Amino acid sequence: MDKITGFIFAAGLGTRLYPLTKDKPKALVEVDGKTLLEHTIRKLTGTGIKRLVINVHHFGQQIIDFVASHSFDADIRISDERAELLDTAGGLKFAEPLLNDCDHILLHNVDILSSIDLQALCQAHIASEALATLAVKQRETSRYFLFDPETMQLCGWENKKTGEVKESRPCNKSIPLAFSGIHIIKRELLNHIPDTTKRSVTPLYLELARTQVIKGWQHQQDRWMDIGKYEDYLTLLPGFTSF
Repeated sequence: MDKITGFIFAAGLGTRLYPLTKDKPKALVEVDGKTLLEHTIRKLTGTGIKRLVINVHHFGQQIIDFVASHSFDADIRISDERAELLDTAGGLKFAEPLLNDCDHILLHNVDILSSIDLQALCQAHIASEALATLAVKQRETSRYFLFDPETMQLCGWENKKTGEVKESRPCNKSIPLAFSGIHIIKRELLNHIPDTTKRSVTPLYLELARTQVIKGWQHQQDRWMDIGKYEDYLTLLPGFTSF
């Protein structure tokens, strides 16, 4: 059976959630009486994942203390980026020593709440043998990944506001889909990331899509929300996380 380790991106500065992040990290902002970090941990362990890695930077010690003071059904390890924030791909590479005993890594942004069936995502990824599988959805945003509608292979990226388009491979007719901040990769993808340099995962995926299978996985009917902005947080209704 394939081994899957969960990875929670919790190192962000949380500037868009200010003033909630004035004295705490974004991961410890509460929704429905629980921190975003606890929601994410329980979402991942609910799929049967028993090992998690959490990267930390902004108010990192608070996250370390929170994990130490709570009991979760998982072996949780901390990837400490307090010396330097390395972005998504860089942070993943930095945590490589903590990601040895697995075949795949399920990546989840800490500020995402959703009803996505993570087991279904993992099963689809493993069955397709893709190097990476990205949860995507049709929704309004400024930046989109572009996919071949027949194969769901990633073929490019588009910024609707600026008109900028980046092509990874030819595609007669692509469909634009918004990335949902949840993705799963084969562990071997770490071999394609330069050592501990600050880098985003988006250009990495676009580069790899030229020669590798990078797929999109649609979850159109699921409830989903990014709690990264203060104005979005203020719109939350009680019971939002009761899917």
